[in-house]
Amino acid sequence: MTEQTERVALVTGATSGIGLATARLLGEQGHRVFIGARDTARVAATVKELRDEGLQVDGTRLDVRDRTSVQNFVTAAVDSFATVDVLVNNAGRSGGGVSADIDDDLWYDVIETNLNSVFRLTREVLNAGGMRRKDRGRIINIASTAGKQGVVLGAPYSASKHGVVGFTKALGNELAPTGITVNAVCPGYVETPMAQRVRAGYAAAYGTDEAVIMEKFTAKIPLGRYSTPQEVAGLVGYLASDTAASITAQALNVCGGLGNF
Repeated sequence: MTEQTERVALVTGATSGIGLATARLLGEQGHRVFIGARDTARVAATVKELRDEGLQVDGTRLDVRDRTSVQNFVTAAVDSFATVDVLVNNAGRSGGGVSADIDDDLWYDVIETNLNSVFRLTREVLNAGGMRRKDRGRIINIASTAGKQGVVLGAPYSASKHGVVGFTKALGNELAPTGITVNAVCPGYVETPMAQRVRAGYAAAYGTDEAVIMEKFTAKIPLGRYSTPQEVAGLVGYLASDTAASITAQALNVCGGLGNF
């Protein structure tokens, strides 16, 4: 068994979309993968699905907004696989609307889910997960191109993802002397269940149907199509590899040319 196959990866929000594609790819690359999401039944079903594909996967329920849940998740991962080498902070939610009409609960939940969770999981993995005692580790945060530019009717989401990018750059520089790298992957429009919910939200806001929103969004993308979860996962897999050891404190786009910044 090579060093690569002995590595353990944690993936949050791993039962659909980018998280599921990432968990599958890391498993195929030889990682032992521990997954988490809020729906216990879906976590169990996803673990079974990936195990049936011959991958080494385990997991448990995780609410990234709750410190105790995060602590229990990392403890369970260590109990299963002994250590943590790769953390993929993928769990997130959409959220927005006319900014003057956004209530406190929506704003705070978007920030808790998308930004505070990244700090919470990272801190726990560095400590209880044992990563800070290593001379090699990978922290990969799923941000967004919305973390580099403002999004109309998406102030909470855009603010949270800007925070993820800032945290990534600061922590990447902080941990560079240890050999632990920290990077953000910034998807643009990706065809996932969350993307469908976002289109529905914009359709309601503009009083139109989802097909019109889909056409409008697609027209912004130079490649002329949404990215796939597998394409985003491909960059995560690369950043988790030895070849990417000199890449840190970066925010890298997977967006079909939507944002060249």
